[in-house]
Amino acid sequence: MTDIRQILIYLTAFLIVAVAANQISKLFLRIRLPLVTGLLVIGIIAGPDILGLISNDAVSNLGFINDFALAYIALAVGSELYLNEMRSRIKSIVYMTASQMIIIFILSSLGIFFLTGLIPFLDVIKIHHRIAVSILVGTIFVARSPASAIAVVNELRARGPFTQTVLGVSVMKEFLVIILFALTFATALTLVKGIPFNLKFAESLAIELVLAFFLGYLFGKILGLVISINTRSWIKTSVILLLGFGIFRLSHFLREITGENFFAEIYVEPLLVCILGSLFVTNYSAHRPEFLKLMKEAGPPVYAVFFTIIGSSISLDVVAQTWSVALILTVIRLVSLIIAAFTGGFLAGDPMKFNKVAWAAYISPAGVSIGLIAVVAAEFTGWGEELASIVLAVIILNQLIGPPLFKWAIFYVGESHVRPDIAFTELKGFALIFGVENQSVALARQLKKHGWNVRLVSVDDSPVPFVSSDIEMIKINEINRDTLKQVGADKAESIVGMMSDDENFRICDLVYENYGTSEMVVRLNQGINFGKFNRLGVKIVEPSTAIVSLMDNFIRTPQATSLLLGLQEGQDIMEIELCNPDLHGLALRDLRLPHDIIILSVTRDEQMIISHGYTRLRRGDTLTMVGSRKSLQEVKRKFEK
Repeated sequence: MTDIRQILIYLTAFLIVAVAANQISKLFLRIRLPLVTGLLVIGIIAGPDILGLISNDAVSNLGFINDFALAYIALAVGSELYLNEMRSRIKSIVYMTASQMIIIFILSSLGIFFLTGLIPFLDVIKIHHRIAVSILVGTIFVARSPASAIAVVNELRARGPFTQTVLGVSVMKEFLVIILFALTFATALTLVKGIPFNLKFAESLAIELVLAFFLGYLFGKILGLVISINTRSWIKTSVILLLGFGIFRLSHFLREITGENFFAEIYVEPLLVCILGSLFVTNYSAHRPEFLKLMKEAGPPVYAVFFTIIGSSISLDVVAQTWSVALILTVIRLVSLIIAAFTGGFLAGDPMKFNKVAWAAYISPAGVSIGLIAVVAAEFTGWGEELASIVLAVIILNQLIGPPLFKWAIFYVGESHVRPDIAFTELKGFALIFGVENQSVALARQLKKHGWNVRLVSVDDSPVPFVSSDIEMIKINEINRDTLKQVGADKAESIVGMMSDDENFRICDLVYENYGTSEMVVRLNQGINFGKFNRLGVKIVEPSTAIVSLMDNFIRTPQATSLLLGLQEGQDIMEIELCNPDLHGLALRDLRLPHDIIILSVTRDEQMIISHGYTRLRRGDTLTMVGSRKSLQEVKRKFEK
């Protein structure tokens, strides 16, 4: 047996590789591939078949890492299953989930059973072993990754009944897949060991399920107690992962004890216990927000370690021999998914437009799929490792095609809300201010003083302060795409919201989605709404904190603050875009500028760059300058020539 010192050496070397894999795999995000795929690929490269940075001995001796990671995956799945959020689409979610669970499992299992004769290491095993392989892989093929779905939804800002159904089904399936796996895994063990299906088998299976639900409830209570302790987050997370690992150890212990002393082994699926405990905390305790936070914070390092070691365990020889089988398995899963998704949507009464493309939303397999195949590989020696390599190849193929097809489906059903690619036609120096009151009128006057064309927009008939005749004011009855275009939102350089948070967000959301306006500013009324504006790239002014920051700057840097606020007589600050081709490529130090002009910053492609005297300008750069108004106008004419 390998001693503790050797295991620590393996663990240290592996963690170094995992940290590097976590950083390198982020390059995959740039080519629109999931981070999981990157980690698996890096694990393969670092594994024994290529670079050998992770040896076969290291993989076999670091199996305990899988238990920690699998416990986290089950806990993370349970934390996403918040039942209250599924009520509005519960009918579609139930029918779609049931259809996929039944049809994909049956069709995939049958297809895999008939394919086993084509797989070199499975063509010699007994028929009941083939049945075990079929039902295990059929179970794994049912899963769909909620994390991958959420990533695409966030990227496209997707919302609507189709998107809501996909998220609900993805999370619900993760929970039910683990229950299904507990049943099929127990059945597979019975088949492989040659135990007949009789009353004793049914009794032991029932005992296993009852015991799993009891331990899950007890585990949930313990999790709630841990979360309620007043200590640092990393300590709570560590304790939770240790408890999850303890569930796996307890499962193995019960299996050994009952196998030696009773009529049959009692195998309590630890994944099921963990997900039930997490489900209890998420839905029936007051600790849901903090539990979600702890799970999200623990995700990146756990995934990096788990998927890297899984990648290193993939046998490239097996994949090379059976790549055609992996491709056929991918097609089998895809065909069964198309049939199941259409059937589920049809039974739920969903629009035919949804049913035609629903399959494209469920292709990406879940992290728990890889976890389940890791369990199979560890349990069924002789063919488990080879089977894991083929199924992992199928998972990688699905990860490659899944996200792009899900994006296509969201665009097809019209639930994408992204900023348009085409540039809108803007009028420089034109601002729309929504909301007519003393502060908005004062802002309009200040902008007019600096040469801006300003239009005030009122959305109700409430009394408004006096507005001078040189400031245009328009009233609209409601906020929608048509009325925004009517007041000129498609041409404005800047949009300012000075109404309620709901009205401001409605305006910003429509402008972002339809016109792509980059300069949007709102006056925030309630701090709880900061996040949704920030995700749109809106510049947020919160009055209470703004006053404190302003006074702080006046105290620490009174001259600079006065200058930036325009309180220095004859001085101003201005952003000037470089359009003059004669100045393209010129270094800042070579510009002939008035003596009282100071360049504060240079912005290129909407990114502020670190500038110095040798920074070379490009057409389209925006320079922020401070100086006298006369000199600023002179520079402006020179830059716009």
